[in-house]
Amino acid sequence: MIEIEVKVKADHPKAHHVLKKIGAVKLGVENQSDVYFAAPHRDFAKTDEALRIRSLNNQAVLTYKGPKLDGISKTREEFETPVDEETTIQILHALGFSEAGVVRKKREVFRSGEITVCLDIVEGLGEFLEVEIVADSEKELEASRAKLFELLKQFGAEEKDSIRISYLEMVLEKNRG
Repeated sequence: MIEIEVKVKADHPKAHHVLKKIGAVKLGVENQSDVYFAAPHRDFAKTDEALRIRSLNNQAVLTYKGPKLDGISKTREEFETPVDEETTIQILHALGFSEAGVVRKKREVFRSGEITVCLDIVEGLGEFLEVEIVADSEKELEASRAKLFELLKQFGAEEKDSIRISYLEMVLEKNRG
């Protein structure tokens, strides 16, 4: 699966107004805690990959995100599977993986046609808007990305506003500074 995603800074009250105007359907609210891991055999920051365990509603999911596939969005191959959080952390530690950082956020999830819209409040970073489409192949990349940017125009965002770095990178950068 390929996740075609664009993230921008957002003013949530204004975003809620736009979501209502376009008839987006609210799917729910999630409190997410993401623990990211560093590999012993390569530097994910250099290879542009990510490995994380997301805790959500007493469930955990292990996610691998491959390198970004374009220079505009956060499009990448992604694999996910449900896991037992404690056991998976023990396995990763036994294999030499270490915890690289934690990102906590409150996420409101909406649906507008085939596009998932997320309003994120990220602990220590502020308010963001993410839009995404899941595709089966890279052939759908350009058309899907165009749909995302077309929707973002309604929120007052343009291609130049796209944030390509992850929340983890932003959190780590803030903690260094």
